[in-house]
Amino acid sequence: MGAFHAYDIRGVWGKDWDLETAYKVGYFIPQLLKADKVLVGRDCRVSGQEIHDALIKGINDAGADVDDIGYSSTPLVYFGTAAYGYKASVQITASHNPPEYNGMKVSRENALPVGLDTGLGQIKQWIDEGRPTPVAAKRGSVKEIDIKPEYVKFLMKYKGDYSNLKIAFDLSNGMATLFAKEVFKGEDATYLFDEMDGRFPNHEPNPLVAKNVEPLKNLVKEIKADVGVIYDGDADRVMFVDDKARFVAPDLVVALMARYFCDERGEKNPRVLQEIRSSLAVAEHLTKNYNADVHTWKVGRAFAAPKLREIDGLWGGELAGHYYFKDFFYSDSGMLSSIIVLRIVSALKKQGIKLSEEMDRLTGYVNSGEINYKVEDKKGAMDAVKAFFESRETPTKVMDFDGYRLEFPEWWFNIRPSNTEPYLRFICEATSENVMKEKIALVDEIIIGKFGGTR
Repeated sequence: MGAFHAYDIRGVWGKDWDLETAYKVGYFIPQLLKADKVLVGRDCRVSGQEIHDALIKGINDAGADVDDIGYSSTPLVYFGTAAYGYKASVQITASHNPPEYNGMKVSRENALPVGLDTGLGQIKQWIDEGRPTPVAAKRGSVKEIDIKPEYVKFLMKYKGDYSNLKIAFDLSNGMATLFAKEVFKGEDATYLFDEMDGRFPNHEPNPLVAKNVEPLKNLVKEIKADVGVIYDGDADRVMFVDDKARFVAPDLVVALMARYFCDERGEKNPRVLQEIRSSLAVAEHLTKNYNADVHTWKVGRAFAAPKLREIDGLWGGELAGHYYFKDFFYSDSGMLSSIIVLRIVSALKKQGIKLSEEMDRLTGYVNSGEINYKVEDKKGAMDAVKAFFESRETPTKVMDFDGYRLEFPEWWFNIRPSNTEPYLRFICEATSENVMKEKIALVDEIIIGKFGGTR
C-alpha cells in the first residue's frame, strides 16, 4: 500500500498499487464522502484507461453513479466539483511524475482536497483490514458529460490583451493540450510538445527539474519571446521563463501577482498565502508595497487549499508552481495562473518594463533552490541539522509545522521530508553567496558525513 501519501494516491503502476486497489478506492469513496454521484476525469497516461475502468466499477458496485468527463486536466475536475456541486470527485493522474507512475487526486464538496489525514487514511485502513465490498442491490450507472466549454468560458473572464506579447509555450505533452490553443487563440504564440502523449516522449512533465525547461529556454531565445510558459503533466502547475531565458522562481510569482490583484483590480490589504519554503522577498514585497497580510503554511494542496479558504485569502502559491485563487474555489489552476501572469507581463511591457527587470527587482536574496538528500533516517538528520544551527546562533524565528524553518539575521533554511518522494529536502537563502555556500557545506557534513546520505 505504498501509494497512499499525504496529498493523494500515487506510485509506480503495477508495483506500488494495482487494479484491486483502484477498484476498492472507487468502492469506498461514496461511503467516505457520503456521495451518490462521483465526478471522474483522467490524464493521458497509458495506464489511465484500466485504472479508470476499475475505479468506476468500484463506484458503481457501491451503488453510486459516475459522471465521466474523460480526458481532463486536474483543475477541470476541481472546477466541475465546485461549480456543479458534486460531493466527490477523482482525477486519475500522477501529475509531474514519469510515465510509469499513476495515481488519484480525490476531492470532496467545494473541491476541498482529500488527503491522508482527511479521508485517504480511512480508505487505506479499510483496504488493509480487508473490509468486504459486496455489490449493491442497485448498481450505479455511468454518464459521459462535457464540462470543458464551461471551464474555458470561466477562464476567458480573466484573459487580458496580449497583443503586444510574443509567447513561448511548452505543453509537456500533457493535459494543457486540452485548453492552451483555445484559450490563447490568435496570440503570437509558439508551442512545444503540444500533442497529448502519456508516454511523455520529449521530457518528464515536471517543470521543477532544470533539464525539462531547457527546450523552452532555447525557444524563448530563438524567437525572442517576452515570456515562456511551461505546464506540468496534469496542468495544475505552471512555471515561467523570462525574456532572458532564465527560469522564474515560482515563489516570487506570488509577489508578482499583486500587480494584477492590487494594481489592476484595486484589491486593498489582501490576505495572501505562501508556503514554508518561500523567499523572504515575497512577504517583504507584499507587506511593504501592498500592506498585505501574508500567512505561511505547509507545502501541498491538501494543506494550502483549506488554509486559503480558512483565512479567506485572495491568492496564494507554492515553490512547486501551484497557485491558488479565491476566485477558483480556493483551488489551483495552471491555466488560470498563466492567464493572470501573461496579463501582468503585457501590462509591464506597456510601461517599458521587461519581465526580467521586474523579477530582478523582486529578487532580494541568494537562494539555493531545493537540494534533495537521500537519507535513511530522515527525522534524525533533520533534527541534527536544526540542533546544530541552534547551537551556533539564536534564530529570530522558528517554524515547525512542515519540517523546520529557522530564520537568522543573515540567512534562513527549511528542511523537510518529502511527502511524495524518498527525499529530505533542504533549501536556504542568504544575503550573500558566501554565507549560503558556507551553510550548505555544513549541512552536507551532517547529512552526508554523519548520516550517510547522498545528493
